Amino acid sequence: MTRTRTRPQRWLAGLCLVAGLLAGLLPTASPAADSLPGAAAPADAQAWMLRMRNAASGRNYQGTMTFAASDGLVSSSRVAHFCVGDQVYERIETLDGSPRQVYRHNELVHTVWPQAGLAVIERRTASSALPSALPSARSPVEVDALEQYELSLEGEDRVAGREASVLLLLPRDDLRYAQRLWIDRQSGLMLRADVLAPDRSVLESAGFSSIEIDVRAQPQSVLKPMRQLERLRVLRPEQVVTRLENEGWVISSALPGFHLTVCVKRPAGPAWAAQDRVPRPPGLQAVFSDGLTHISMFIEPDDGTRKLQPVRARFGATHSLSDRKGEFWVTIMGDAPLLTLQRLFDTLERRP
Repeated sequence: MTRTRTRPQRWLAGLCLVAGLLAGLLPTASPAADSLPGAAAPADAQAWMLRMRNAASGRNYQGTMTFAASDGLVSSSRVAHFCVGDQVYERIETLDGSPRQVYRHNELVHTVWPQAGLAVIERRTASSALPSALPSARSPVEVDALEQYELSLEGEDRVAGREASVLLLLPRDDLRYAQRLWIDRQSGLMLRADVLAPDRSVLESAGFSSIEIDVRAQPQSVLKPMRQLERLRVLRPEQVVTRLENEGWVISSALPGFHLTVCVKRPAGPAWAAQDRVPRPPGLQAVFSDGLTHISMFIEPDDGTRKLQPVRARFGATHSLSDRKGEFWVTIMGDAPLLTLQRLFDTLERRP
């Protein structure tokens, strides 16, 4: 199962939850251009969410995104999002470390590692896909993020040379982190997001260092490289939508505020790791969301070929937990406190 996604790409995927997972719950009103600082009324908070969602799904934009973690890592990527009618095109190119490109046309996603000569092709449908790489239209889930967070307007700022409104989302419990968002005043597009520790220090920050909004759509900049696969080893991992219960697992006690959004059965490591061609048993990936943050849980059979040790770690805002559960190895990761991941691990049970 994939855990190799770059940090900017992972952040963009999580950030999409703000812009789209609330799509089915929001009214059609828009916030006033000169909203006053202070706690936002519920209707205004929902209207801000709607404005972000509409901008993310309907605008053409391209630019450079920078990610910075509290432990010192800084990385950047070039990103682009285009809409032509009902067709959506996206691309990401990492600018640091090993080269990687991601191209998306609607539900078809190509991830290319040029140095390894590898391309992974996935089809991510609305019902089975994990979040898209860029802030584009999402499928709604039955959860309202504003039940878990309180939104307030903090004032005005500038990001990438553009005027922005600053929003603060404070969690209503200790199972999630606060987030500060910078929203382009003209378009409503999200320009920057900070994940905050309980003491309000910044755990990680990601946003545009430069951006062009309402650019001319360039679908061929996505479609052309998706056709150039002749010199690449191509993997087409299949994922099958399933349910935890159907695979012999149950969550004995729901994690407050989080809902299971998707569960898929998919190949393990070799479909995703260019250096590993030894097949391993397939596993499960389940994604839980509170409407703003998502947590991924991976369940893999322990076939005895790897020497695995329990792990508790944090990278920026992302905690990860790996431990044995009977004859299986469970890994949980997400932008949430370790307490949240541990509670999810403890409630996962194998059916007799």
